[in-house]
This record gives sequence, C-alpha cells and structure tokens, in this order.
Amino acid sequence: MKNKFIKISVCTLALSLLLGSCTDDILDEQSRTVYTPDYFKTEAGVIGGLTGMYAHLRYMYGQAYYYNATLTGTDEATWGQSADGNFKDADLSGVGNLNSSSSRSDVLWNTAFSNINAANGIIENASAVGISEALVSEARFFRAFDYFLLVQTFGGVPLDLGSGELKFNVSQNRTSVRNTVPEVYTKVIFPDLVTAVANLPDAGRVTGGATKTVARLHLAKAYLTYGWWLENPNNIPTYPETPRTDPDGHNAQWYFQKAYDIAIEGIDNPGPFALQPTFYDVNVATNDRNNEILLMADHTESSEIFNGGSLTFGSGGAPDNFAGWMLTWNYTSLVSGTTPAWTAKVSSVQREAAQPYGRPWVRMAPPQGVFNNTFADKVNDSRYDGTFTTVYRGNWDKTTLIGTNPVLYGANGIAVEPGDAIFSFLNEEPSQPIDFSNTTYNSGIGAGVLPGRADFVLPPSRISRRVYPGLWKLGPYRTDNAGGLGQPNAGSTRPFNVAKFSELYLVAAEAAVKGAATQPGKSARDLVNVLRARAGKWRYSNADNAVFIQDNSAAAVAATPAVIDINYILAERSREYFGEGYRWFDLVRTQKWNELAGTYTICGPNLTDVTPQTFTRTIQPFHYLRPIPQGQLDAMDMPDADIEAYQNPGYE
Repeated sequence: MKNKFIKISVCTLALSLLLGSCTDDILDEQSRTVYTPDYFKTEAGVIGGLTGMYAHLRYMYGQAYYYNATLTGTDEATWGQSADGNFKDADLSGVGNLNSSSSRSDVLWNTAFSNINAANGIIENASAVGISEALVSEARFFRAFDYFLLVQTFGGVPLDLGSGELKFNVSQNRTSVRNTVPEVYTKVIFPDLVTAVANLPDAGRVTGGATKTVARLHLAKAYLTYGWWLENPNNIPTYPETPRTDPDGHNAQWYFQKAYDIAIEGIDNPGPFALQPTFYDVNVATNDRNNEILLMADHTESSEIFNGGSLTFGSGGAPDNFAGWMLTWNYTSLVSGTTPAWTAKVSSVQREAAQPYGRPWVRMAPPQGVFNNTFADKVNDSRYDGTFTTVYRGNWDKTTLIGTNPVLYGANGIAVEPGDAIFSFLNEEPSQPIDFSNTTYNSGIGAGVLPGRADFVLPPSRISRRVYPGLWKLGPYRTDNAGGLGQPNAGSTRPFNVAKFSELYLVAAEAAVKGAATQPGKSARDLVNVLRARAGKWRYSNADNAVFIQDNSAAAVAATPAVIDINYILAERSREYFGEGYRWFDLVRTQKWNELAGTYTICGPNLTDVTPQTFTRTIQPFHYLRPIPQGQLDAMDMPDADIEAYQNPGYE
C-alpha cells in the first residue's frame, strides 16, 4: 500500500447520538453506510477499517473551522477582517461568545468517536481472522491518537460508547457517561501506545502512516501532557471532577521522565525518519511527504476520487484541505499603473494556485507580536522566511485579462515586470520615513512608498486584521497549472502534516525543563539547539525568490539562552510549527494561555485603521476545556439534570 492515496469518507457506528448519514468508499471502492460487527470479522473488513483510520484525519486536519479552534485566541492568531462568528467567538476578546453551539471543537468530537468505534471493532475482531498485531496496532495507535486529542480538548470523555468500555458499539442506547481524565490516559491512551510502539514497524505500510516512531512521539507527548495535568501549576479545574492523582501511583515527575526517555528513544532509533537539512526543505511543496513527516492527512491532484474533494473548486468543508485559506489576506487588492503617471491601473497580483498565493479568506490574522517577538530574528533564523510570504510578486502575465501588458508601473512610477516585487512587508521599522500619502501611487491596500523602490511597503507596526504576511508553509501547489494561474479556488491538494520528527526534540527538551534526568549531550539546551542550528541554515530565500546559501547556525546557537525555561520552549515550538494547529494545545498543556495570549496588538480591519491597538482576552480557567457540543447534548435521552452535568462547567 506504499504511496497509495486513500479514498474514503468517515462514517462508523459510534455513540448512537453521533450517527449521521454518510457513505464510505474503501480502496476497492466498495461502498458501505456503516461498519457492522460482521464486517470486521473479515480480513477485507479489517483492512477497510484501517483505511478509514487514515481517511478520518482529513475531517480534522485541513478542516478550517477546526483549524480555527486550535489557533484563534492564542498568541498566533486572532480574527481577521472577513471573520464570522466561528472565528470571533474563539478569540475571547469581547466580540463573540464561545459556547456549546459556537465552539468548532465539535469537529473533533464528531469525527473522533466514529473513528474510535471503528478501532474498537478492528481490535475486537482482528485476531479471529488472522490479522497480525502489527496491523491491529495501527488501530490501537489511532484509538489512542483520538482519545489523546479528546482528553486534551474536553477533559474526561466516555470510554463506553454503548456496548461497554472500549467495545465496538452495537447499541442504540442514547445515554452516555464521561470517564475521568486519569481513566482515559491509563485505560486506553498509554496501553494502546505502548502496544503500538512494541508492534508497529519502523517503516509504515503507507507513506505518512503509523510507525514505531510516530507512536513513540505520541506516547512521549501523552506522558508529558499527563505530567502537567497531575502537577496543575495554576490550579486549572478538570472535569469530571477527580483528584489529581494517578491510579498507578506515579507522580508528575515520573511521567516527565518517561516523556524524556521515550522521546530520546525515538531520536536514537529513527527508522527511516530524519530531520530535513533546512527548515525550507520541511515545508516547500516540491518536497512534500519528506522523511521528517511522521503522519499526514494526505491529498493528491491526480484524482478527485483519491483526493477526497474537487480539483477545481473548494467546498469550504471537509474532507477538503482548506485551512490555508484562513490566514491568507486579499492580496489581489494590490494594483499597479499601466503608465508611469498611473493614469490607469490594474490588479497586478492575481489569485494563483502557487505556494506564495492561494485563496484569500481573511478569517484569521496573526497579531503583531508574532513578527516583533516570536520571529524577532529574521536574519539568522530562516524560519520566518520559511513560514511566511512577505513579498508579493506580479503575475498578471498569467491571465488573458491583462496579460498583454509586458510592463506595469509600481511605486515611484518605476517599471515592474512579471515576477518583480509589487509589495513587501518590511522586516523592521525603516530608518527613513515612509510616504503613506498615496497622492499619486496608490497600492490599493494602504501601503507606503520608499524612495527608489518600485515595491510598496508596510512596516510591522501597520500589520492589521486586513493586511498581514501570508502563511507560505500551507500555501497550495499544483503541477497542472500549465503556465497559468491554475485552480486557486480548489482545496489544497497538498498533504496536511499532522506530526513531525522534529517534535521529539522539543518534547524531550520540555520534559528536561520539567526536571527529567537527561543523558549526556541531550540537555534541554542541546536538544533545542539541534533545531536552532538547522534553522540557521539557508538554501533558498522566499523573500528574494532566489537561491540563498548561508549558514548562520553558529549565530543561532549562540543566541540560545544558557538556561532554557518553558516560555523559551513554547517560543521555539511556535517558530517551528507556527500556523499548523499546535498552539492552543501547547498553551493549555503548560497552562500558559492567559500569560502569553491574554493581550495582543494589531491594527484594525479597515484601510484607515493604521494605529496599533492592544486587545485583552478574557481567558478564564474553565476555558482550558472546550464545551461539549450542543448536538451531543441534544441527542441524549437522559434526565435534564444528567445532561446538564455532562457539560463542562462554565458553559451552561
């Protein structure tokens, strides 16, 4: 099955409350509406169920509303100019109300339980049909994977879906009881992942599939997260209420040590996985599915069937990969003159299915602190350039509407050709004043003019909810554009990366900061510096759109603090994984959400909003758990008091 793409939509019999109408097509294209016990008693049924394990990732990763739930309201993202309630509610800054009906973590709840039930069916029946434990452990991995997401998001969740704990549900029972956080970790997450580590192969059956290494990463991360939960440094409440004690008698320090040890095992026994030589190599679309990627929600441009969505238009819903649209501003508002005096003007930067561009939805925006603090070093550290599109280049020649103009005119009336910079975000505030008067040359987006430059410019202090650097790392990529603009309105046909080998270094480093005994040469600083040294190596500059060979590793390593603390680990995690959906989980795990994201600064949504404003979020302790979705509560046939008690406190 190596390199095969998966065509399936997820629909399995889970809690009867979660049932919906859908169909699934496994690799042999046999369509089923639900998985039944008899289905899993055949080899084809088990393999089909495993196919669904991979396919279900598409319903979360790349699903933009769930993507919003993992980022908006953190120090990585706030609401953008075109945001609706899905995004404003999540920001907790007084423009919306996060509740059981508005929280888009419902995407996780509704997707994960269906997949968990399929995993239950596979695990129960696989041995009877002679399926190897290596294959069964794929189901164990995904069951633990989903429960780990759920317990971080909602607190304790049900292990009994209707037919008994961790049993394949065949009941139409419309009741549910939530287990506690320690029960979820010790009854399913830890044992499933330990078994998966023991039995999964070094190299996966499918590219980006379940392996020993990805299981080790998630086991280490689960130990780390549970250690934080036991320690509970800021007295964040849990639900269902339970003592912060471990059923197996271990303390937080024991789990931090286990997290360190397992992560180091993963680093020392990588199998076919490794760090890419540069940060650019990790994220450039021409190098997708590289060996730093441990797990991915895959897509393809070769077939709509195997892509899981149209290749010509985006549905704005799963299983399309449309997360990258959310942090893409409307760069098509940029204009250039048709004459040096700008007697007429045209849109010189067109929407294109290429990595620096993509489809603008402007639903989310990065606060200014991202550029002033997180990515303060834009010279030595390549991760700023390898994360954002900061220069927008003319591509009008790729459309027949205005492609007959070989030359247009930019700022200062200077001629620009296709491929030249039309607009640039400056790395820092310039020493010379920028002319924002736009008396002659009007960028169309409120950008300014510097003497001698043909490109319009915007300094960090004017980054706004409307105009901000785009998220290059998630930009689209097609090989079928045929020299034109391609299909920029379609969902991305790139994989959405779920887990990376690099995270093993940061999990081990965080565990070391929390007191784990370290091995020689593998202190928190040593581990962080592996990634910082890599970040100092350049082979290409996105800003210059040119090969750029530079090794700033020594400077990057020298800038690392002598003593690493949790805030520095979190800053490194943001530099490595900005905009990939990690941030809410990171801030909740470490209980740093309010400290690091309680305020943020940004300019407003209108072109005239050019003064940075600081906004305050109301992040209360109960917000560290998301609300149980209203659809779940409405579907349960239980006394009102029990339904009310099912909800996380604070969201009544």
